[in-house]
Amino acid sequence: MLKFRLFFLGICVLGLSLSGISGEVFAQSVDEIKSQIEEHNGKIQALEKEINEYQKQLNVVSGQKQTLQSAIKTLDISRQQTSTQINLTQNKISSTNLKLEKLSYDIEDTEQLIALDQRTLAKSIRTMAETGDISLIEQVFASDNLTAAWVAMDDAAAINDALRANVANLNEAKENLTGQKEDVSAKKNELTSLQGELSNQKKALDVAKSEKDKLLTQTKNQESTYQALIATKRAEQKVFESALSSLENSLASIGKGAAPTAQTGALAWPYSSTFAASCAGKASALGNTRCITQYFGNTAFATANAQIYNGSGHNAIDIGMPSGTPVLSALSGTVTATGNTDAVPGCYSFGKWVVVKHPNGLSTLYSHLSSIGVSAGQSVSTGQFLGNSGMTGYATGPHLHFGVYASAGIQIMTLAQYRGATTPCARATMPVAPKDAYLNPMSYL
Repeated sequence: MLKFRLFFLGICVLGLSLSGISGEVFAQSVDEIKSQIEEHNGKIQALEKEINEYQKQLNVVSGQKQTLQSAIKTLDISRQQTSTQINLTQNKISSTNLKLEKLSYDIEDTEQLIALDQRTLAKSIRTMAETGDISLIEQVFASDNLTAAWVAMDDAAAINDALRANVANLNEAKENLTGQKEDVSAKKNELTSLQGELSNQKKALDVAKSEKDKLLTQTKNQESTYQALIATKRAEQKVFESALSSLENSLASIGKGAAPTAQTGALAWPYSSTFAASCAGKASALGNTRCITQYFGNTAFATANAQIYNGSGHNAIDIGMPSGTPVLSALSGTVTATGNTDAVPGCYSFGKWVVVKHPNGLSTLYSHLSSIGVSAGQSVSTGQFLGNSGMTGYATGPHLHFGVYASAGIQIMTLAQYRGATTPCARATMPVAPKDAYLNPMSYL
């Protein structure tokens, strides 16, 4: 009888040990980590506020007359904003690393709980085996009185309850461990994403500096030279658009029904949620919350500049974004081709561009990029980095020219492949399509 009660007491003591061990061994280290995480969170909030202030400055500058001074100021503010974004991302990386460290402590703590629970259960089973030859009936009849008999029965019931509790504790600890390990995996994925974002932001910083240096070299810091450069670009663009339109008219129509049915949400916006949030501040100036500076079709600008668009309207949408902004794939697919029309002297066209073919019958174009981060034949997923925005080609300010085509009609070729093309862009490789293969991006975004 004494052995039976000692067995029950041992289970109770070990059960109390289970409830008390958690958080004691690593309490000091975990508290330190929590404190550091809170410190980083405070810095993150301050940096996000600073980035928003830079965005307000960019919104003001973008609404001013286009001059050399405003162009340089835009590049300078963009660089400052990008530097702050790099600092923000580095703080997020540090915070995520601290969270991983805290999770490792939690996992070690949980593994110790599981090991202790397993030892407790094993000891309980061994003790039960040792006392297994004495049945409950024998213990009752061996008792000196009825009170002792009831105590023996209560002890037996308590032992069963304690064993069940141990099993439940063990299962709960294992489930907790599984959840913690999943959290670690998620944090590692987040860390990988942040590292990639940091790399792109550093490229964006280099792009903004390069564009400023190039602009100052071209203009020798003279406003008159800057305005002359813009005028030259516009004149060359007129010639290019005329030749391109002739080529498009010579291509066979894709035919009625060949274009995918319009469907809102078929494509994602080609930029990050962070950039999308910044567009809200431009809504009053642009009349939309998506940073669109020109829509598809016969827009006011296209109508006023029919000599540039050859009377055919604008064949994409323009999204105003600072040079170096990461441009993302609107849907999973395969990179059809990439190119750079600036490689051909005197050709003011798409600049650096990327075309991605998607499985739903659509192809998307991303042009005026400052850098390209993918290659032809590469598979990409929705939201994957394609390159950085810029103002290569015919662009008097940094923006993304985002076009959508019916894949059945788009071709990658040179204007020289059209008989009689003699413009400076004749040898530049670019995407072309018959007029009915150009689709309104807004019908699919």
